Amino acid sequence: MSTQPPSRAGSATGPALSTGPAFSAGSNLPRDAAIWLVRHGETEWSRSGQHTSRTDVALTALGEEQASALRPILDQLDPALVLSSPRRRALRTAELAGLTVDAIDPDLVEWDYGDYEGLTSVEIRQLGDPDWTIFTGEVPNGESAADVEIRVDRVLDRVLGYVSDGPVVLVAHGHIGRVLAARWIGLDVRDGKRFTLGTAAISVLGAEHGTAVIDRWNIPNPRQPEQEAQ
Repeated sequence: MSTQPPSRAGSATGPALSTGPAFSAGSNLPRDAAIWLVRHGETEWSRSGQHTSRTDVALTALGEEQASALRPILDQLDPALVLSSPRRRALRTAELAGLTVDAIDPDLVEWDYGDYEGLTSVEIRQLGDPDWTIFTGEVPNGESAADVEIRVDRVLDRVLGYVSDGPVVLVAHGHIGRVLAARWIGLDVRDGKRFTLGTAAISVLGAEHGTAVIDRWNIPNPRQPEQEAQ
């Protein structure tokens, strides 16, 4: 399994691998452009609402059921490219969903929560910022919104070289998935707060008349838990 996206014969532009200018989808996207976002299945920490980035927690039994429940949907795709976060919760979700990962992309890891790793939003707010969210607050020893923007834009730049060849699938995490959606349609990273994303949910970023759009968002997993902590 490679850690870099493979080259694609027949692609008009090829993958963009530089760390140059910020992402822009432009106005010439193919009509059938489709980026499928898959959030990993449930973990003990997603269930409890603990912020999980570097901690490499496994899927719960329900999380594995959720991932397997995606297979009938994703089996209908013939992806031009499948990228996954290197975290085992993402890779296991891809495996159970029947996806063949072309490359592991470190830029798809979850927002680095720094000193807030493992804490819930309630616990973080009790530290002194009663209105804190990852999108609006500071993250001591973690990533800023600007840091996350750089790597999310890199991901989107890379996949632009493949969308003419077929759907692209990105297997990742909750907050980074919300940022991918925001950046795709030209919004600020912090506008990711306007999206919600359940465990093992599927979303599709697409195009209409050459313009980047959100085609489908947060399609509930067939094995969604009754209530998930936020």
